[in-house]
Amino acid sequence: MVRTAALFASAAVVALVGGLWYASQPDPGADPFAQCRTGQVAGGTNAIGGPFELVNAKGETVTDTDVITGPSILYFGYTFCPDVCPLDTARNAEAVDILEQRGDIVTPVFISIDPERDTPEVVGDFAYNLHERMIGLTGSPEQVKAASQAYRTYYKKQDAEDEYYLVDHSTFSYLVLPDHGFVEYFRRDVSSEAMADTTQCFIDAAS
Repeated sequence: MVRTAALFASAAVVALVGGLWYASQPDPGADPFAQCRTGQVAGGTNAIGGPFELVNAKGETVTDTDVITGPSILYFGYTFCPDVCPLDTARNAEAVDILEQRGDIVTPVFISIDPERDTPEVVGDFAYNLHERMIGLTGSPEQVKAASQAYRTYYKKQDAEDEYYLVDHSTFSYLVLPDHGFVEYFRRDVSSEAMADTTQCFIDAAS
């Protein structure tokens, strides 16, 4: 009787230990970046991002895999933008510098939504003047539209009688990781320091 009770007790301990071990294992369906996220995306992060084909500053056609070879921050704007784009992209460049000081290399990417004026040379000069590692991209109207739709951005050219027209557009910046795709977006009111902190969290979680 004592031996039987001991066997039951041993079995209970084994079951308890096994249960604790199983409970401690990571959930394969869990979000590895849950601790880094500052908000939620309607439809989930898989609803944003994806393949694109654009033209770089050298006039070469490139794809998303050519451009996003490491952690990258994407922004859709245009070089003739009078205020919003310069401020947003300067903020992104500053965040990239903060991250570099911490030992993380992140590439800022500027994608023009004004292919009519933003030639490869124009967009390349604009990007380089903001940051030496910033990649400037443009393309045909069809290429730009496809990239914009992939990231669910909005833009619309305003009516004008000359070439000095403005373009209404969304102002989010997108954090993209090579093996994970789009993982986070940043609003205009996020500081460069906060952007760097969040980006570093995602980079650490992905490694």
